[in-house]
Amino acid sequence: MKRTPPTHPRVRRQIEALGQRLRAARMRRSMTQQVMAERVGVSIPTLAKLENGEPSTSLATVLRVLTALGLAGDIDLIAVQDTLGRELQDNALRRTNARPRTPVP
Repeated sequence: MKRTPPTHPRVRRQIEALGQRLRAARMRRSMTQQVMAERVGVSIPTLAKLENGEPSTSLATVLRVLTALGLAGDIDLIAVQDTLGRELQDNALRRTNARPRTPVP
């Protein structure tokens, strides 16, 4: 049996919200769980786990669900705006490009 590591409460809420959005998208398309599971290549219980926000669902399954829903482009929006990473990178570049200090005699 696979063991899923503990998930931070905020992250768990995000995963649950994603599952709810995916369920709503499936239902807006009048697609049953059985049809979706067949298109994605997973079992109905696996799809139900995803829609219920179980953190053990693989990223590959999420991507296949997005593709089946016609939402595959949404994955390209994740981490596009990495403001913190860019700031850290810019600060590191400033430090390496700074003039070396001359020792005071």
